[in-house]
Amino acid sequence: MGELKENTVPQGEHDMHSGHHQNGDHRNSKEVVQKHDDHEHSKAMDEHSDSSTHAPHTPQEARADHENHTGHTEHSDHGVDHTGHEIMFRNRFWVSLALTLPVLLFSPMIQQWFGFTLPAFSGSRWVGPIFATAIFFYGGLPFLKLARPEVRNRKLGMMSLISLAITVAFLYSLYAALFAPSSGFFWEMATLIDVMLLGHW
Repeated sequence: MGELKENTVPQGEHDMHSGHHQNGDHRNSKEVVQKHDDHEHSKAMDEHSDSSTHAPHTPQEARADHENHTGHTEHSDHGVDHTGHEIMFRNRFWVSLALTLPVLLFSPMIQQWFGFTLPAFSGSRWVGPIFATAIFFYGGLPFLKLARPEVRNRKLGMMSLISLAITVAFLYSLYAALFAPSSGFFWEMATLIDVMLLGHW
C-alpha cells in the first residue's frame, strides 16, 4: 500500500502536465503549418518573378526574341556568320563573270565545240590560265576564307565543300595547262566559281 501511495500522482498535477503537452503540440502544429504556408508563398513568388523576368511583354518582342534566337542558332551551327555578305558576293560575281569571257574564248576545248578560232599571238595560250587564276583568287577567295572557321571548329559545311571543289579544279587545270596545253580545263573552274557566287548572292 505504501508503494502504491508513493507512485500515485495527484490529479491536479496530472491535468497540468497533460495540458502542457497539449498546448505544446498545438503550438508545434501551428508552427509547422506556418512554415509550410511561408514555403508555398515563397515558391509562388519565385515562379512569378521568373515568369515576369523571362517572358516577353508584347507579341513584337516575342517575335524578335524568336528570330534572334533562331538566327544565332543557325550561325553557330557551323561557327560562321554570313551576315552582310550578299553585296560582296554580288560584286565579285560580276567581276568574275567578266573575267570568265576571255577564259571561254581562248579555251581550245570551247573553240573546238563551237567551231571557231581566235587569232593566235605570242602568249595567247596563257590568256585562259592567267584570267582563270585571277578568278580563283578574286572570286574563290571568299569561300576559302569562310571555310577556315568550319575547318578550325571541325564542323564542315557548304563553304568547305565549295573550297575543296574549286581548289581541286584549279590545281587540275594548272596541271593540264602545263602538261596538256590543248585541254584547257580552266573554263570549268571559272564557270564553277561564277555559279557559286551567283548562288550565294
